[in-house]
Amino acid sequence: MKKFLRSLIYAALCLALCLYLPFLTGQIPQIGKALSPMHIPVLLCGFLCGWPYALAVGFIAPFLRFLLFHMPEMPMGISMAFELAAYGLLASLLYRALPKKPGNVYVSLIGAMLGGRIVWGVARWVLAKIMGVEFTLQMFLAGAFVTAVPGILCHILLIPPVVIALKKAKLLRD
Repeated sequence: MKKFLRSLIYAALCLALCLYLPFLTGQIPQIGKALSPMHIPVLLCGFLCGWPYALAVGFIAPFLRFLLFHMPEMPMGISMAFELAAYGLLASLLYRALPKKPGNVYVSLIGAMLGGRIVWGVARWVLAKIMGVEFTLQMFLAGAFVTAVPGILCHILLIPPVVIALKKAKLLRD
Protein backbone atom coordinates (compact mmCIF):
# COMPACT_ATOMS: atom_id res chain seq x y z
CA MET A 1 0.00 0.00 0.00
CA LYS A 2 2.86 2.37 0.82
CA LYS A 3 4.47 1.92 -2.65
CA PHE A 4 1.10 2.38 -4.35
CA LEU A 5 0.38 5.61 -2.48
CA ARG A 6 3.89 6.96 -3.06
CA SER A 7 3.67 6.18 -6.78
CA LEU A 8 0.25 7.79 -7.00
CA ILE A 9 1.49 10.96 -5.30
CA TYR A 10 4.61 11.13 -7.50
CA ALA A 11 2.46 10.62 -10.62
CA ALA A 12 0.10 13.40 -9.53
CA LEU A 13 3.08 15.69 -8.94
CA CYS A 14 4.49 14.85 -12.37
CA LEU A 15 1.13 15.52 -13.99
CA ALA A 16 0.92 18.88 -12.19
CA LEU A 17 4.42 19.72 -13.47
CA CYS A 18 3.31 18.82 -17.00
CA LEU A 19 0.61 21.45 -16.65
CA TYR A 20 2.84 24.08 -15.02
CA LEU A 21 6.28 23.86 -16.67
CA PRO A 22 5.14 25.05 -20.13
CA PHE A 23 4.16 28.36 -18.51
CA LEU A 24 7.86 29.01 -17.86
CA THR A 25 8.48 29.09 -21.61
CA GLY A 26 4.97 30.00 -22.75
CA GLN A 27 5.73 33.63 -23.50
CA ILE A 28 8.07 32.54 -26.29
CA PRO A 29 6.52 29.51 -28.05
CA GLN A 30 9.69 28.73 -30.02
CA ILE A 31 11.63 28.24 -26.79
CA GLY A 32 8.86 26.04 -25.37
CA LYS A 33 8.87 23.86 -28.49
CA ALA A 34 12.66 23.64 -28.42
CA LEU A 35 12.98 22.74 -24.71
CA SER A 36 9.92 20.46 -24.50
CA PRO A 37 9.11 21.18 -20.85
CA MET A 38 6.25 18.65 -20.64
CA HIS A 39 8.68 15.84 -21.47
CA ILE A 40 10.73 16.35 -18.29
CA PRO A 41 8.10 15.32 -15.70
CA VAL A 42 6.89 12.40 -17.85
CA LEU A 43 10.42 11.02 -18.15
CA LEU A 44 10.96 11.53 -14.41
CA CYS A 45 7.66 9.75 -13.76
CA GLY A 46 9.01 6.74 -15.64
CA PHE A 47 11.98 6.56 -13.29
CA LEU A 48 9.97 7.36 -10.16
CA CYS A 49 6.68 5.51 -10.47
CA GLY A 50 6.83 2.65 -12.92
CA TRP A 51 5.40 2.18 -16.36
CA PRO A 52 1.63 2.18 -15.70
CA TYR A 53 1.73 5.56 -13.97
CA ALA A 54 4.22 7.09 -16.40
CA LEU A 55 2.28 5.87 -19.43
CA ALA A 56 -0.94 7.32 -18.00
CA VAL A 57 0.64 10.67 -17.06
CA GLY A 58 2.26 10.94 -20.49
CA PHE A 59 -0.94 10.17 -22.35
CA ILE A 60 -3.26 12.31 -20.22
CA ALA A 61 -1.07 15.41 -19.86
CA PRO A 62 -1.46 16.90 -23.38
CA PHE A 63 -5.25 16.37 -23.37
CA LEU A 64 -5.68 17.82 -19.87
CA ARG A 65 -3.48 20.78 -20.72
CA PHE A 66 -5.51 21.36 -23.88
CA LEU A 67 -8.79 21.22 -21.94
CA LEU A 68 -7.51 23.70 -19.37
CA PHE A 69 -5.34 26.05 -21.43
CA HIS A 70 -6.02 25.23 -25.12
CA MET A 71 -2.42 24.12 -25.60
CA PRO A 72 -0.89 22.06 -27.15
CA GLU A 73 -2.94 22.66 -30.25
CA MET A 74 -4.83 19.72 -31.65
CA PRO A 75 -4.21 17.50 -33.58
CA MET A 76 -0.55 18.05 -32.58
CA GLY A 77 -1.48 17.18 -29.00
CA ILE A 78 -2.69 13.74 -30.10
CA SER A 79 0.71 12.74 -31.48
CA MET A 80 2.31 14.32 -28.40
CA ALA A 81 0.13 12.16 -26.12
CA PHE A 82 1.42 9.00 -27.79
CA GLU A 83 5.00 10.31 -27.68
CA LEU A 84 4.86 11.17 -23.98
CA ALA A 85 3.16 7.88 -23.12
CA ALA A 86 5.99 6.06 -24.90
CA TYR A 87 8.57 8.17 -23.02
CA GLY A 88 7.14 7.20 -19.66
CA LEU A 89 6.68 3.56 -20.57
CA LEU A 90 10.15 3.12 -22.09
CA ALA A 91 12.03 5.10 -19.42
CA SER A 92 10.50 2.88 -16.76
CA LEU A 93 10.94 -0.45 -18.55
CA LEU A 94 14.52 0.26 -19.63
CA TYR A 95 15.54 1.56 -16.20
CA ARG A 96 14.15 -1.52 -14.46
CA ALA A 97 15.61 -3.94 -17.01
CA LEU A 98 19.18 -2.61 -16.90
CA PRO A 99 21.66 -3.01 -14.03
CA LYS A 100 21.39 -0.17 -11.50
CA LYS A 101 24.54 1.68 -12.55
CA PRO A 102 24.48 5.49 -12.87
CA GLY A 103 25.42 5.25 -16.56
CA ASN A 104 22.33 3.18 -17.27
CA VAL A 105 20.14 6.12 -16.28
CA TYR A 106 21.52 7.82 -19.40
CA VAL A 107 21.00 4.67 -21.49
CA SER A 108 17.39 4.39 -20.29
CA LEU A 109 16.74 8.07 -20.92
CA ILE A 110 18.23 8.09 -24.42
CA GLY A 111 16.45 4.86 -25.33
CA ALA A 112 13.14 6.31 -24.12
CA MET A 113 13.68 9.53 -26.04
CA LEU A 114 14.50 7.65 -29.26
CA GLY A 115 11.53 5.33 -28.87
CA GLY A 116 9.20 8.21 -28.02
CA ARG A 117 10.29 10.14 -31.09
CA ILE A 118 9.63 7.12 -33.29
CA VAL A 119 6.16 6.77 -31.76
CA TRP A 120 5.60 10.51 -32.34
CA GLY A 121 6.59 10.09 -35.99
CA VAL A 122 4.23 7.16 -36.51
CA ALA A 123 1.38 9.04 -34.81
CA ARG A 124 2.07 12.15 -36.92
CA TRP A 125 2.15 10.03 -40.08
CA VAL A 126 -1.19 8.37 -39.22
CA LEU A 127 -2.77 11.74 -38.42
CA ALA A 128 -1.39 13.20 -41.66
CA LYS A 129 -2.93 10.34 -43.63
CA ILE A 130 -6.29 10.81 -41.90
CA MET A 131 -6.21 14.57 -42.52
CA GLY A 132 -4.97 14.21 -46.09
CA VAL A 133 -1.76 16.17 -45.56
CA GLU A 134 1.85 15.29 -46.21
CA PHE A 135 4.29 14.08 -43.56
CA THR A 136 7.62 13.13 -45.09
CA LEU A 137 10.74 11.50 -43.68
CA GLN A 138 12.45 14.89 -43.83
CA MET A 139 9.63 16.42 -41.78
CA PHE A 140 9.96 13.60 -39.24
CA LEU A 141 13.74 14.01 -38.94
CA ALA A 142 13.45 17.79 -38.62
CA GLY A 143 10.70 17.62 -35.99
CA ALA A 144 12.05 14.71 -33.99
CA PHE A 145 15.75 15.51 -34.01
CA VAL A 146 16.93 18.72 -35.69
CA THR A 147 14.63 21.25 -34.00
CA ALA A 148 14.54 19.14 -30.84
CA VAL A 149 18.30 19.34 -30.12
CA PRO A 150 17.95 21.96 -27.32
CA GLY A 151 15.30 19.84 -25.57
CA ILE A 152 17.31 16.66 -26.02
CA LEU A 153 20.37 18.32 -24.47
CA CYS A 154 18.27 19.82 -21.67
CA HIS A 155 16.80 16.41 -20.82
CA ILE A 156 20.19 14.66 -20.92
CA LEU A 157 21.75 17.32 -18.67
CA LEU A 158 18.85 17.63 -16.23
CA ILE A 159 17.10 14.29 -15.77
CA PRO A 160 19.95 11.85 -14.93
CA PRO A 161 21.38 13.99 -12.09
CA VAL A 162 17.87 14.35 -10.62
CA VAL A 163 17.29 10.58 -10.87
CA ILE A 164 20.68 9.81 -9.33
CA ALA A 165 20.01 12.28 -6.49
CA LEU A 166 16.58 10.76 -5.86
CA LYS A 167 18.17 7.31 -5.77
CA LYS A 168 20.78 8.47 -3.23
CA ALA A 169 17.98 9.98 -1.13
CA LYS A 170 16.14 6.64 -1.33
CA LEU A 171 13.10 8.29 -2.94
CA LEU A 172 13.29 6.24 -6.12
CA ARG A 173 11.28 3.08 -6.62
CA ASP A 174 13.57 0.26 -7.84
